[in-house]
Amino acid sequence: MVPAQWYLILAAGIFCIGLFGVLTRSDALYFLMSVELMMNAANVNFVAFSLYYGDLTGQVFALFVIALAAAEVAIGIGIILVLYRNFGDIDVTVPTEMRW
Repeated sequence: MVPAQWYLILAAGIFCIGLFGVLTRSDALYFLMSVELMMNAANVNFVAFSLYYGDLTGQVFALFVIALAAAEVAIGIGIILVLYRNFGDIDVTVPTEMRW
């Protein structure tokens, strides 16, 4: 059996990659993918602690995070389409304010 520390190291690595993507990229699609990586790192932690403690609570929380991630992608794609329609680019630094 794999020790829980390995799962936590994996989750920390995935979270750091996502955090690096959020802090360095200005493209909205990369931004969304980086946030998804951070949510998946949280899911790895939930499932690892669920395995470690022997109950299903962490897996239930992971399912809720997956549902939250799906809703976040739906809203994010809508925002990206509005950015592209109004400004012709999906760079998040171009618009200073969203206007009608």
